[in-house]
Amino acid sequence: MKIKFALKNVGMPLLLATSLVTAAGSIAATSQTSNEPDTATTEQPAKPSFETYTAALRLEAEQKGYDKALLDQVFSSLTFHERVVKADQSQPEVVETLSTYLPKRVSDIRITMARGFYQQYLPELEKIGEKYGVQPRFIVALWGLESSFGRFMGTYSIPSALATLAYDGRRETFFRQEFFNALDILAEGHISFADMKGSWAGAMGQSQFMPSSFLAYAQDGDGDGKKDIWTNQLDVFASIANYLKQQDWDNSITWGREVILPEGFDTSMAIQRGSLARSAWLGRWNDSARSLAKWNELGVRRLNGTALPTRDLQAALILPDGDDGRAFLGYDNYKSLMHWNRSYYFVTSVGHLADLIIAE
Repeated sequence: MKIKFALKNVGMPLLLATSLVTAAGSIAATSQTSNEPDTATTEQPAKPSFETYTAALRLEAEQKGYDKALLDQVFSSLTFHERVVKADQSQPEVVETLSTYLPKRVSDIRITMARGFYQQYLPELEKIGEKYGVQPRFIVALWGLESSFGRFMGTYSIPSALATLAYDGRRETFFRQEFFNALDILAEGHISFADMKGSWAGAMGQSQFMPSSFLAYAQDGDGDGKKDIWTNQLDVFASIANYLKQQDWDNSITWGREVILPEGFDTSMAIQRGSLARSAWLGRWNDSARSLAKWNELGVRRLNGTALPTRDLQAALILPDGDDGRAFLGYDNYKSLMHWNRSYYFVTSVGHLADLIIAE
C-alpha cells in the first residue's frame, strides 16, 4: 500500500522521545527513590530499555504519518541484537597492506566469476551502461566486491539492525534517520518487510546500499515499478550505474593506473593521508592533481617503464601504504569510487578487478 506522508524529521533526542511516550501513557514510568535528595539531581538518568526506546520511535513514526498496518508489522518484530552492537563497537583492527588485501578481495575465483557474469549479462549491461554512461566492467566489479555477486547480502532484518544501532547511541541520529528511510522504502512497496535483509550495519541487497543511498540512487532497471536490489539483477545493475553517474562518472576514461616513481621522488606531491570529511579530502586531491604531461615530466612511469599516456587528463598521486608502498595515479573516476567507499584499498580493488574482467 502506497501512502503519502511527511518526511519532516522530528529529530527528538532520546530522553525527550522517552518522555513523550511516558506522557502519552504508552509506557509505565519507573521511579527510583533515594535517601540522598541533595545528590539525586546530579545523577544521570538510567538508559531506557530497548522496548521503551522503540516505543518512542513508534510514536515518532506515527507523527510522521506512516500507515498503521506497516508500523504494526515492523514494530511488533523489532529485536535487539547484541551481536550488532558488538560488531559496531569491536570491529577488528587488522594490520593490512595493499599487497595482502588485493589477493583476498580480488581472488582468482572472484576474477573467474566476474568474467563469467560479465559475459552472461553483457547485453543487459551494455544497455544500462549506455543509458547511465558507465562501463559495464565497473558495474560488475562493484557488484562482486560488495556482495560476491549477490551471494552474501547479510541476514539481519534491516529495521531491527538499525533500531539496535540507534538505541546503542554511538551514532544515534544517523541510524535513527536510516531507520525511517527503511520505513520509506517499505511504504513505497519496493520490498516486503520479511525480505528486507542486509548486513549488521544496515547495508542492503546486492549493491549493499544503506537506506539513504537506496532512496537517492536505486533504480527500476526493468520497468516493473519496483526498485529491487535484492533479487532483480537489472535493478541492481541500474542502481550501481546510477550511483556512479550521480557522482560525475566519465565513461571516456578509466579509474587510474599503478605507476613507478623515480628514485628520490618528492612524495609530498601525493594526497596526504589521514581521515577527513569528504570536502577536506577533495581539497587534498586538488592539491595533488596534475596533468599526465606534468607527471611524465616528473619521471612517473607506467609499470612497464614506458611514458604515461598523452591524453589531456588530470590525475592525483595516491600512496595507499605511504612512501614505501605501491603508487597509483587516480583519474576523476577514482573520486567517484571514493564517494562510494572512501577507502584507497577498496577503490583500488574495484579498479583492479574491473581491469582484469576485460584483460586478454
